[in-house]
Amino acid sequence: MSSVTEMNAEASKWLDAHYDPVANLYTFSSCIDLADLNGDGENRLVIGDLGTGSSNMKLKVYRGTALMSENTLLDLPTGLVSFLMDLHEPRIPAIAVASGPFIYVYKNLRPYFKFTLPSLEINALEQDVWQQAREGQIDPLALKELLEGIRDTAEVPLSVRSLRYLGLEHQDMEEFVSLHKQQPIRRQTVITCIGTLKKSSADEDGVSCLVIGTESSDVYILDPEAFTILSKLLLPSAPTMMDVTGQFDVEFRITVACRNGNIYILRRESSKPKYCIELSSHPVGLVRVGKNVVVGCAEERLHGFTQKGKKLWTAHLPAPITTMAIMDLPTRGFQAVLVGLANCEVHLYRDKNLVSTIKSPDVVTGIRFGRYGREDGALVMTTKGGGLAVKILKRTAAFDERDSAPGPPPAQSVRLNVPKKTKLYVDQTLREREHATAMHRAFQMDLSRVRLAAAQAYVRALEASLTPMSASPSVPLKVNAVVQGLGPAFKLTLNVQNTAACRPILNLTVSFLYDGGLYSMRTPYFRIPLLVPGLVYPFETLVECTSDKGISDVIKVFVLHDGKAAPLLTAHINMPVSEGLALN
Repeated sequence: MSSVTEMNAEASKWLDAHYDPVANLYTFSSCIDLADLNGDGENRLVIGDLGTGSSNMKLKVYRGTALMSENTLLDLPTGLVSFLMDLHEPRIPAIAVASGPFIYVYKNLRPYFKFTLPSLEINALEQDVWQQAREGQIDPLALKELLEGIRDTAEVPLSVRSLRYLGLEHQDMEEFVSLHKQQPIRRQTVITCIGTLKKSSADEDGVSCLVIGTESSDVYILDPEAFTILSKLLLPSAPTMMDVTGQFDVEFRITVACRNGNIYILRRESSKPKYCIELSSHPVGLVRVGKNVVVGCAEERLHGFTQKGKKLWTAHLPAPITTMAIMDLPTRGFQAVLVGLANCEVHLYRDKNLVSTIKSPDVVTGIRFGRYGREDGALVMTTKGGGLAVKILKRTAAFDERDSAPGPPPAQSVRLNVPKKTKLYVDQTLREREHATAMHRAFQMDLSRVRLAAAQAYVRALEASLTPMSASPSVPLKVNAVVQGLGPAFKLTLNVQNTAACRPILNLTVSFLYDGGLYSMRTPYFRIPLLVPGLVYPFETLVECTSDKGISDVIKVFVLHDGKAAPLLTAHINMPVSEGLALN
């Protein structure tokens, strides 16, 4: 009954605007965007469709529920963004589609410009080998052997041509060499992810630069008008996802998830990463919420980090993550993370709190939240089977921000109100810095004195046999005492044990020392029979408290050996107050 109520509550937050299970759209979140392409205030849905993976790749634009236009793409799209590239009126954004080593820029839904990534460094040894093949100095088999040797030892990787040649059968090598030997060698990288960065103004209609990550572990920032490279940043591994914030001319941060399983944060002042976040499993989703970074991992967990890489929280998910996106409602001041799961659900998280769950008829592979048409709260989803779903957030929808998942209480996450540093504290820290050496020496001197005093006390205790365990290797003994009773009569049980490995002990006696004005004992002195190693021998005696003042004292137990004045060991028994006399 409660699950039905929860489903009804979730359904009351969203309106099902459109669902087409046979839309034939195969894409991911990186290839979906919402943009006002006509300057009429109505946002269109722009999708880079992967088609079959080898053909039928298209750039599709939807207006409402209808397909408005489509353009054929020459290769698989890896990312798609809309951006304003100039200040000309009307302010209509362009569409940039990353595909292979190229960026195709569309303006007014027509091809406008094609940017090609710069070529990479060519291996000099590889060039010499192909030059020899061009001049007929080596045969195809020798060419293959030389290329294999270069591949195994050289720091610069081989070109695509050489790698394809190494995968050929023997009968196809000669034809391949004759076909390609006259062509120059090129080593080209491909684009893995794309984003946008405001150039000088943080306004919504400000001009934006393109930020692209490549397979060669580089990040390029492109000028929006001339499409020249403004900055080149280096990464330890190939990037797979990125999130960009800030302005290029002022300050920016580029958060990049890389193929080595780490998150790197690039800043304006350095061409190399400023911070690194090491994850326990590979990232599958990356979203920035305010000043924090939310990362979805392959181990079905959602992590929150600060900009400097400090972990804030972790949320466990019921299924693997398929996609992630930001949900930003500036009119309400509400920001959250949409997480698509493999169990046909979309979870909405605000920090680590699950605030909403959306059921989907199929596994969601692409998701985008924003303004669609004239609705600010539109949620666009593409499914694994090629479907397209559009939901609209109701204006009356309210999200419960209480944490529905088990875990520590929210109060545990509240920061302590640490007081400001006082002048006394500052003076003390300055004194510690100036006299650090002298303070350390004084501390070490005091520590040495404490250690010496403890060692001296331990030696005196051993020499005077004041411990309940014998220090003599010839007569190893252990004694403990138990007092039973409320008083005035007590039963005192003395447990004696021979801790030797195989030697018995003879000729031992036990003597008690006590205040005769407080206590009287039936047997204050008795002999101990032969002690077999390993066994515990209990010896009982009665103690009677003769005082009615309600006080107690210590009874000392001495274990003696015949012919020796010093005791083998000593035990002190703290007697309890006699409650029987106090009641009388």
